[in-house]
Amino acid sequence: MSSKSLPSTVRVRFAPSPTGQIHIGNIRAAIFNWLFARHHGGKFLLRIEDTDRERSTPEAVQGLLDALEWLGLDYDEPPVYQTDEFPRHLEAVETLLARGHAYRGTKGEGGEVVFFRMPGEDMIFEDAVKGRLEKKAKDLPDFVILRSNGTPVFHLANVVDDITMGITHVIRGDDHVENTFRHIALFRALGATVPHYAHLPMIVNAQGKPYSKRDGAAFVGEFREKGYLPEALFNYLALLGWSPGGDREILTRKEMIALFDFAQVQSSPAQMDVRKLDWMNAEYIRRMPFELFVERFQAAMEKGGVFSDPPDPAYLRRVAALMQVRTHHFPDLPAMAGFFFREDFAWDEKTVRKRLLKPGIPDLVRKYRNVLTTLPRFEASFLEEALQATANVQGVPAADLIHAVRVAVSGLGVGPGLFEMLETLGRARVLARLEVALQRYGMAGEEGAKEHGAS
Repeated sequence: MSSKSLPSTVRVRFAPSPTGQIHIGNIRAAIFNWLFARHHGGKFLLRIEDTDRERSTPEAVQGLLDALEWLGLDYDEPPVYQTDEFPRHLEAVETLLARGHAYRGTKGEGGEVVFFRMPGEDMIFEDAVKGRLEKKAKDLPDFVILRSNGTPVFHLANVVDDITMGITHVIRGDDHVENTFRHIALFRALGATVPHYAHLPMIVNAQGKPYSKRDGAAFVGEFREKGYLPEALFNYLALLGWSPGGDREILTRKEMIALFDFAQVQSSPAQMDVRKLDWMNAEYIRRMPFELFVERFQAAMEKGGVFSDPPDPAYLRRVAALMQVRTHHFPDLPAMAGFFFREDFAWDEKTVRKRLLKPGIPDLVRKYRNVLTTLPRFEASFLEEALQATANVQGVPAADLIHAVRVAVSGLGVGPGLFEMLETLGRARVLARLEVALQRYGMAGEEGAKEHGAS
């Protein structure tokens, strides 16, 4: 949309129906509306289309408001509740009837309804994303605007509310394209200015089908529970169908506002890539101020029930420093880093068999443990040098010993750099854990390895 065609004050709206959890496709539409309004110094408004009274419960509405607040999608005027606009909808029906743009009739056995009379001409509109769209008159039949029970249908309520709210641009999913031809006719029949339209590409899965719950997390609340940061989810969804140019991916809110333009919004479906979102979330965590990471790290560990006693603050910070660059989601941290704080950590038996129970490895681990008892300084550089020397003397790759020691002291096959991890755990704890591992898995020598099926 060129600046020349924009009204003096841009007014856009997000108009969800709070009948359950909010889908990422809907919230992506909210993000695009918000960015467009902020880019043009306009107004971002919220309309809650709550006409489904059974499903639009107070809890559902609050869930919607919480999701917007969590993502930082602030709106500029108090929310409009569609049910409050009911008298305006009925007034619009009477206006259309009086002007001959609507008529009463019956539909099936449902009693009398009110139909809108389409103008009987081909319709064309210019979409900011899809370009010129048109439909033949024969494919645009009259349609119901007021049900037999006296309630307005979506088309009428949507248009009347947009007129009341002074909406200048309607930005929504491309599943609404067919509706837009009807809505333009309604705007004209009511003597109102037709807004500009932008229909956003659908979010699809790897097979090109609409992305849904079957494909994984699909609702904002689910992403929040899984530990995605609101900044990361906002950033990812903003780029799902829009490119700021220059291969930029991690953008501040301020940068997105400055760059947002519908010229860079694609018209083809946008594929959801959770692995890319995971990467982006990890990037946001990695760039997080360290003090904030420590705070959230401790909260995640407490929520996971890791601490039996309050942790030493200095030790907690040392562990956090090791984990920040490896964290993708905060809820994963208890499983990833619990071994730093507890001796009853779980053992990954598959990794144990693969890394510890191999011919020659148990004796090698014991030799390294013996070296550690007399190491002059229990620091990463000394630990690494000692391990390399132990492996060289035995003529085995250092990597074999690194993997074995890691699983022996942490129960895991992956984690922070081994030598920094050992230094942080400290000599006494490391020596004790190595001994426990050797005894636990019967690894005094080759017989222990054979007993446990090493190959």
